[in-house]
Amino acid sequence: MPAAAMPTATRVQLDGVSKRYAAGPEVLSPINLEAAPGDFVTLVGPSGCGKTTVLRLLAGLTEPSAGTLRIDDLEPAAARNHLAYIFQDPTLLPWLTARRNVELPMRLRGELPERRAAVARDLLQLVGLAEAENKFPRQLSGGMKMRVSIARALARRPGLLLLDEPFGALDEITRNRLNEDLLRLRQTTPFTAFFVTHSVGEAVFLSNRVVVLSPGPGRIVAEIAVPFPYPREAKLRESPEYQQLVAHATAALGKNSSPAVS
Repeated sequence: MPAAAMPTATRVQLDGVSKRYAAGPEVLSPINLEAAPGDFVTLVGPSGCGKTTVLRLLAGLTEPSAGTLRIDDLEPAAARNHLAYIFQDPTLLPWLTARRNVELPMRLRGELPERRAAVARDLLQLVGLAEAENKFPRQLSGGMKMRVSIARALARRPGLLLLDEPFGALDEITRNRLNEDLLRLRQTTPFTAFFVTHSVGEAVFLSNRVVVLSPGPGRIVAEIAVPFPYPREAKLRESPEYQQLVAHATAALGKNSSPAVS
């Protein structure tokens, strides 16, 4: 990505934030959580514990029932231009090529075609898809589609990247490779990340902090610091220190939930 387009990682703060939909039960108990610029925070917990709700609150897609939430001192609705959201499904437009899909956020901002094309090509190069820019989604594997989705998100130049189980439907080899790619991209295009997963191993590999949520209504029951320096390489997964931390995080999760975690 050209230097002029480099994003600035954001600061995130949730103070006493809770969520209840209409007259239903409380989904998220009051939580306090802060992320410094550049933090990679992963949320783990059983289904229904409010992980995705936290992302939706940060994205301004729903409002908290109580408490305050700030992204660089802005309310989420005012900070939407500073964030990008990646879902489990790549959600690519099937009638657009890979490059055109990546260009879409810039097109919606009204940027010039030459500028859009140049940035999209740079981003596809970053995610290892320079040769696939003219291919349509139907011609791409699941992992390639997710790389296009990541490139499209980075085209927004986000200070905050929200990722809701983006690799959950992929095989383990592809998933591990995309984890490594994501951390490599983080070194190139700085952002603060909130990541949701059911995989404790993935959480420890990616994050500098793992936040464990209890069954609904979700509340924070543990925050685990991950001390491994960035950049991280695949061989980290083989180290005793990594495996011990995965075991520790799994135990913290197991104390508060019965579902199994990968």
